[in-house]
Amino acid sequence: MRSSSSSAHEALQILAARLRRIRKDARLSGRELGRLAGWHASKVSRIEHAHRPPSTHDVRVWCQLCGVPEQAEDLIASLEAIEGMFVEWRHMERTGLRHAQESVLPLWERTRRFRFYAPNLIPGPLQTRAYIAAVLTALQQRRDLPDDVEDAVQVRVDKQQVLHKGDHRFVVIVEENVLHQPIGGPDVMTGQLGHLLTVSTLPSVSLGIIPLGADRSSMWPTEAFFMFDDEEVTVELVSGHLTVTRAHEIAMYSRTFTELAELAVYGKAARALITRAIQVVDGQASGSP
Repeated sequence: MRSSSSSAHEALQILAARLRRIRKDARLSGRELGRLAGWHASKVSRIEHAHRPPSTHDVRVWCQLCGVPEQAEDLIASLEAIEGMFVEWRHMERTGLRHAQESVLPLWERTRRFRFYAPNLIPGPLQTRAYIAAVLTALQQRRDLPDDVEDAVQVRVDKQQVLHKGDHRFVVIVEENVLHQPIGGPDVMTGQLGHLLTVSTLPSVSLGIIPLGADRSSMWPTEAFFMFDDEEVTVELVSGHLTVTRAHEIAMYSRTFTELAELAVYGKAARALITRAIQVVDGQASGSP
């Protein structure tokens, strides 16, 4: 596991500390444990300092040699949870984009309160088919993935049904600059902005836009993150997909979302920003100054 997240690394450090305590309680030095296990002299130290994660086999051997084989399964469960926190895109999308889109369907179906913060793109539930196609095509080409864009687009479009059925509630915060990023070209963007005006009036959607001129002294833009009730937060990094499930970290994202939401404008003021963005895109397309 290669982790780009402080969250995953912190969890790995906790696991490493538990393994170190087990070794010390067994009155074994790191060198002695390594010799008994037949490992390279530096392996124990690297595991205990969270420089590398152990394998499930390593954990079982560690516990067996330290006289506590009964603790192995609990430690392995912690290890598997850590490994699930951060997944590189190349693993998640190795068979194409459709699988990545389908993998989140159960989470979407059981979530009732969605909170999305987007500093760079309009979030998936509010995207048009053309905008989705432009985004996923760019990802497919950039990451040199199998071309299943059409199927992946349909999965994402179908997923948007949650906007119109059940008791789902979406609170979406975007930075104003998102409205001025011409994803897919002027025609696609004009259609997307018009769609945004429409979906912002749905009873299930609360759309907030943080104006470019907002005072960011206390809360500046962060990475994009998506909250699913108080059960899970997902963060899209350049290198991979981070899943946060620890309660105190979810609470941090919840507080951050609240502070970002306080900077946003809503209703008529938000629609005015969208309308102005449409005028800018139309002007650029026509060559007007």
